[in-house]
Amino acid sequence: MTSEEIRLNVEKALEEIRPFLKNDGGDISLVAIEDDKLVKVQLEGACVGCSVNQMTLKSGVEMTIKKYAPQIEEVVNIG
Repeated sequence: MTSEEIRLNVEKALEEIRPFLKNDGGDISLVAIEDDKLVKVQLEGACVGCSVNQMTLKSGVEMTIKKYAPQIEEVVNIG
């Protein structure tokens, strides 16, 4: 898979996640993908400073991104 395909798949994963975050007044944006393995995202709105955001990031966001782009090893929030 090319870097461009990985980016498109990560964006598809974020589109799947976004409605759930927006229900809670938040959002997420893709900041960068490094070495086709590390995805950097920024949680926005109500997700910033939310005590469950690390859990959301690991269980929901990382799991969904890996479903679309299995070579991704980790997702981090740079917020």
